Amino acid sequence: MSTPPGDRETIGELRDFSAVSAAPRAMDLSDEEETIDAQISYDERGLVPCVVQDWHSGEVLTMAYMNELALQRTRETGELHLWSRSRAEQWHKGATSGNVQTVRALRVDCDGDALLALVEPAGPACHTGERTCFHRGELDPGAPYETLPGLERTLAQRARERPAGSYTVELLDAPARIGEKVMEEAEEVARAAREESDERVDEEAADVLYHLLVLVHSRGRSLADAERVLDGRRA
Repeated sequence: MSTPPGDRETIGELRDFSAVSAAPRAMDLSDEEETIDAQISYDERGLVPCVVQDWHSGEVLTMAYMNELALQRTRETGELHLWSRSRAEQWHKGATSGNVQTVRALRVDCDGDALLALVEPAGPACHTGERTCFHRGELDPGAPYETLPGLERTLAQRARERPAGSYTVELLDAPARIGEKVMEEAEEVARAAREESDERVDEEAADVLYHLLVLVHSRGRSLADAERVLDGRRA
């Protein structure tokens, strides 16, 4: 049975910008990193654009600039350092607010004139308090890759705030029921695949994903934990 419409977590509710916390991790300079450094083409000001992307969700958080010193400090501390063009000074992202960004990987584009920093943010990336600096413009409908990370943030919010009448809270309070719902929805998507329309397959698959994420979160786990297992299985 599909989740009743009144109980579904709506798309609008997915805009909770709760953050992923992470402890700083020092980065050792490897041969690969030295190769990346050699590939970077700084402009006449000694700067290179740096796109900052969430390591877990893939969301683009910020577009800023680095110089050689910022890159060096990023490597030394494991936290993102940038160059502030408006203040004309080195900028340790989150040093004042506490919303530092732990760097998991640095990548360079094909021309060497842009960097990509994959980070685990300890809080909102934007000075406005929004999770990402790109919070204006054409936001609806959201990009498909934003849906599951947004849902996970909503689940975490429900667990913290426990609003009355929330279907998610009801499930979190009844662990056995979550497992039953996952099995029930899995059976329904299998039946839809055998007998029903493509739209019904999509609807039932969405129900499976929602209930599975509630189950995973009830155990203190996340989608990223399962994704790491899948990544480790790649041959």
